[in-house]
Amino acid sequence: MPRHAACFIASTLAASCALMLSGCGGGGSGGSNAMALAVAGATETPARGTALTAAPDRVIRLSADEFKSLIGTVSTGEQLLRAAGDPKCGIDVRYLQYQTVGAQGESVPASAAIMLPSGTDPACNGPRPLVLYGHGTATERNYDISNLSNTNQPAGAEGVVVAAMFAAQGYIVVAPNYAGYDKSSLPYHPFLNADQQGKEMIDALKAARSTLAALSAVDGGALLVTGYSEGGYAALAAHREMQATGMSVTASAPMSAPSAISLLIDYSAAGSPELGSTVFFPMLTTSWQKQFGNVYTAPSDIYEDKYASGIDTLLPSYLSSDELLSSGKLPKYAFFPADATPGPLNASVAINYGADNLVRQSYLTTWFNDVKANPCPGNALPATPASLNTTSPLGCAPTTGLRKAAVANDLRNWLPTRPVLMCGGANDPTVNFTSSLATSGYFRARGMPASSMTVVDLETTDVNDAYAAARAGFAQAKAQERAGASGTDAAKDQAVALAYHGQLVPAYCMQSARVFFEGVLAAGS
Repeated sequence: MPRHAACFIASTLAASCALMLSGCGGGGSGGSNAMALAVAGATETPARGTALTAAPDRVIRLSADEFKSLIGTVSTGEQLLRAAGDPKCGIDVRYLQYQTVGAQGESVPASAAIMLPSGTDPACNGPRPLVLYGHGTATERNYDISNLSNTNQPAGAEGVVVAAMFAAQGYIVVAPNYAGYDKSSLPYHPFLNADQQGKEMIDALKAARSTLAALSAVDGGALLVTGYSEGGYAALAAHREMQATGMSVTASAPMSAPSAISLLIDYSAAGSPELGSTVFFPMLTTSWQKQFGNVYTAPSDIYEDKYASGIDTLLPSYLSSDELLSSGKLPKYAFFPADATPGPLNASVAINYGADNLVRQSYLTTWFNDVKANPCPGNALPATPASLNTTSPLGCAPTTGLRKAAVANDLRNWLPTRPVLMCGGANDPTVNFTSSLATSGYFRARGMPASSMTVVDLETTDVNDAYAAARAGFAQAKAQERAGASGTDAAKDQAVALAYHGQLVPAYCMQSARVFFEGVLAAGS
């Protein structure tokens, strides 16, 4: 598998480059000056949502033809062009710094990309719809999605897809890197913290909007919120926060989102952990410990001695993926012990059990006993129509700090009044698609009209609708991945599984999101 493709999003941890993610390039040329505005000689901390650069510096500007050539340097470029279409517009990428806060209210700077369409096509000029995009999980601290010209690092690879799908088709894109990444001074990342991430997405949006006039860009008024994996979670959290505070939002499209996070946490304990858990879980426990303070007394409560020391400050990391693995700071796949009780529910998740495991059996026992003693109605395994469509999925009283935090950060606790699309693949080993089914089912049970709630499963091939082309493209990409793998049928299946979440799904869910947004805009709803 090509390295940049496998490393597209950090949630492809389990792909051939495992923890992947080589060091990314730094931010735009004005980054240090922007930071100075926030700290050097300042008498007051800027308010959250403040832009720290009045006119964000240009990172790169490409004509439509030049950008198409850049797409061609990506090994999956042919597939991307089929999904996105030829660029109508050139792209002008800017580097923004803005003020936000961490999980404990710490005021910190963070950074974002602003991607502007340019060129003579009418679709590239005048008032343009704005896309607020949240990126997928990243392990490397110097992640910067504005650095998209370097397609051999994950921020660049993801940035190219976002730019191809949206900016090059006439949308203004705002894509935050999140607190804890790039030049942000926060020493951790508030991973899957719904309150912080929803509000930070809005902080980046506010800051970006304040600079558009200086960039000769015109916000057309339509706000489309989307993101992939962790970014899908952040997008839905942002939609919730916007609705709660009276901000105007046109539609949202959370893709492969762990929105039903308490379901995923319960599934993990019950024998269905997710591929990549050896990275996600340490980020999660650190984040929720910062948020609530009761996930553990010490990391060694959860983690084996081999990993416990320093794991709460390990991620995001300046170490390369190879260094993380070779130094033994994290295991590649072994989340639970090989002889764990309970063990894997089926062979497809057995890769997450093994020697030199990350999580202690003693903690798994406590965790699983809490799941059994205090079940959440919406988290049944296997899922049932009743559990997927209940109006009270979180009607439970867990006793462990982890499960309490998961319930608090689960997004099945509100009802959108604007259209929502949820997209993913039913066979995703990294973010179980049941999360999207449970979230959409809850919304529908609460009374969300069917016309306002769209679910796209890329594995469904017998539906002839607006998303048929995305499904067909996904099927073709999956077949090509399988054909390119060597070895037995089992080895080919594993190659597809390792590429599924980070390489195969994203472009086709983004294609679906754009089709959805175009439909909402055309309907004027």
